[in-house]
Parts: sequence; C-alpha cells; structure tokens
Amino acid sequence: MELLIFGHAGRAVLFFPTRMARFYDYENWGIVDALQQKINGGEIQLFCVDSIDAESFYNRWAHPSTRMARHLQYEEYLLNEVLPLMSQKNSSGYFETAGCSMGAYHALNIGLKYPHIFKKIVSMSGRYDLTRQIDNFNDLFDGFHNPEVYFNMPGQYVANLHEEQLLTALRRLTIILAIGQTDPFLYNNREISQQLWDKGISNEFYVWDNYAHRPRYWKKMVQLYL
Repeated sequence: MELLIFGHAGRAVLFFPTRMARFYDYENWGIVDALQQKINGGEIQLFCVDSIDAESFYNRWAHPSTRMARHLQYEEYLLNEVLPLMSQKNSSGYFETAGCSMGAYHALNIGLKYPHIFKKIVSMSGRYDLTRQIDNFNDLFDGFHNPEVYFNMPGQYVANLHEEQLLTALRRLTIILAIGQTDPFLYNNREISQQLWDKGISNEFYVWDNYAHRPRYWKKMVQLYL
C-alpha cells in the first residue's frame, strides 16, 4: 500500500481519496496545493492514503459479505500500519480524519468508530449509508445485510448508539459535514447530522451552492474546514 505525506508538523490528517481513487489524486487535482500555506506553516500534515474500494464495496464479482470483509481488512491496515506511521512522523497528538465523496464515508465511519483516536472529522460530499439506493447510486450490498454491514453504516448505527462511554467520547469530537445544495446525497447528510444531534453529538453542517461535488469546490472546502 502506498501513501503520500505532505508537511512536517501540526495536526495529522488521515485523508481518504474519492471513490476508487488513488493516493496521489488530491495532489493532482490541486487540493494539496490549496493547503500549502497551512502545510508549509506547520499547521497540518496530510497523510493521503490509497483506496481499495474496487476490491471491497465496488467488487461486483464478490459476495457482499466478502466485500465487507475486504473493507475490514483495509480498516486493520489503517489502524495497525498507517496510524502508527502517523504517530512516528507526527508528535502533535492531534489526529483528524477527512475525505471527499466516498472518502467522506471512510472518514466519518472510522472517526465515529474510534473517537478515542481522532479529535476531528471532516466529511465533504459524502453518503453515509451505502446500502441505500440514492438516484443512480446503487445499494453497494445488493440488499444483503449482516452485523458487519450494519456496524459500518453510520446512517444505520448512529441512531442506535446508547453506550454512555462511547457517546461521551463522540461528544468531544469536532465533526464537519459539507454538501452541495443539488447533490443527491443532501438528504442523507441532513439525516446523519440530525441523528448526531439527537444523541447530543454536536456537528457543523454546511450546504454549498450548486452540486459542489467536484475538486474545484473541495479545494475551497479544505481551506475552510481542515
């Protein structure tokens, strides 16, 4: 697995790529360059990880349970290899997670599952229940459900969180959701924002003009939210 690191100090950002994208795409799209002032000033350090979406959620040749199992292997890689690397390279003690489009799902899911690791989540243009058909975006599990699927869909599990210790940790997080006004995932974002508030978990929810599901918008979002 390859990744790119930008910066030398500051808040360590685990930055997830878009759907089936690569670890170098944010650099190629100018999103890293949009953060150069913060990077060069030692405010943030980006860890741009690779994606295995084509082997997990978008692997139509595999059974849905196998797709989820592959995603959980990816999560183990993040927890056991990437996060220790981030700790080795960055002594700030401040980890945040971020992503755009499919990366927004990855960022929110891992941040909510491990709030003792992260202090901030920034999710831009995402959807948070991959089992739902939304416009032309299919249910990525073809109607299949099991506990592993449920516990990795924020749009399903957030409403049923009751463990007070976990809720206390989640309430310490800074959570930012941003979505375009005409993005088909707008309702899903409103819903997850309200579900979080219903659990006493504060979050900032921003609706941008137009579709806003493009790198030229994400360049502006990261400057504001990361």
